[in-house]
Amino acid sequence: MTRRIDTMDDVADGLTALSAIDPRLRSVIAGAGDVPLRRTAPGFASLASIIVSQQVSRTSADAIFGRLVKLVDPLEAANVIAGGNAPLVEAGLSRPKQVTLLAAAEAVEIGALDLYGLCEMAPHAALGKLTAVHGIGEWTAEVYLLFAAGHADIFPAKDLALQVAASDLLGRPDRLDDRALRALSESWAPWRGVAARLLWAHYRMMKGREAAPVA
Repeated sequence: MTRRIDTMDDVADGLTALSAIDPRLRSVIAGAGDVPLRRTAPGFASLASIIVSQQVSRTSADAIFGRLVKLVDPLEAANVIAGGNAPLVEAGLSRPKQVTLLAAAEAVEIGALDLYGLCEMAPHAALGKLTAVHGIGEWTAEVYLLFAAGHADIFPAKDLALQVAASDLLGRPDRLDDRALRALSESWAPWRGVAARLLWAHYRMMKGREAAPVA
């Protein structure tokens, strides 16, 4: 059975386990402050918010997504297809993100992508379904499964903030790349999803700003 992160008690259980798995995390846990649950409802709007968040600051993502949900209301696959590019342009999405969002909407509409059924699949299989959609890469798929599906052992190693926070944890002046970070994260299984939440909280304490892709 796939472990889920559904409540703050689950986060607390994960932090307790991580402190035993890796003693280096104990000081991070003590200083990180609040480690939010960050669960979102599965579905198209959640995936859209993550697509918007690709490679932009949290502030920019929030602004763009705020415009998008006003222009496409409700934010559902059929309405994105019906609206075409115009509202996506007006919201401020880059051309690649417009293409990705429309591709995701079309996949949902034809039944090739079941965003609710994914939540019941094993992570590896679910990642394959998501990344089969044009424009949805590993980071987007992992963030969706982490926050919309609640998988406990997902770690988006390509996330810049996680790389920065992990480098600080190790006392390294250079930033870990995604391969090095993914290798490091394997030692935190089966609680890598809580480790990611912890490192985003650590980044917030380091930089004084939020970087997690989901509120």
